[in-house]
Amino acid sequence: MPAKTELKIGVFRGSLRKGSYSGAVADFIAAAMPNGFDAEIVDIGQLTMFNQGYDDDGTTPKEWTAFRGKVAGLDGCLFVTPEYNRSIPPVLKNALDIASRPQGKNVWSGKPGAVVSVSPGKSGGMAANHQLRQALICINVPVMQQPEAYISGAADIVKNGVVDESERAFLTAFANAFADWVKLFVKTAE
Repeated sequence: MPAKTELKIGVFRGSLRKGSYSGAVADFIAAAMPNGFDAEIVDIGQLTMFNQGYDDDGTTPKEWTAFRGKVAGLDGCLFVTPEYNRSIPPVLKNALDIASRPQGKNVWSGKPGAVVSVSPGKSGGMAANHQLRQALICINVPVMQQPEAYISGAADIVKNGVVDESERAFLTAFANAFADWVKLFVKTAE
């Protein structure tokens, strides 16, 4: 297989709200990815709720098929999530379920990933971060362990984008670490 010159990163935002904190952080990291990476925000808001019956009876929604194809073509996956009631948002869990099915056709499998949680609270969305990591392990996404990213105090950090300079520096370093993580899994042309 020939080496790739540009790696495709899918960025999955766990919040659908316009102007969300996690959306702003996801956009910043996508823009901060180094040369050789094409980071694209992947829309998950249009996905019908997962129901195995659709695949079983041959009525798979078109948006599921398109989404599975999109995920299959990625070299890496970045997940940026808020924390809802000490868990991940349903829209994000739904996307994980859709692309990991039907049985034996998990298109997430083997794709390197990273998780960032964002919260206005002091915990930085730690519960959501760890629950998402647990789900990613189950679907065979090798998740970057360090640096960990729990963004707390989001209301002060995000105002029409990430404005806090120390957070911008951290997220840029995170993007570079994630790029190195992805390169461990994908042969690139140097």
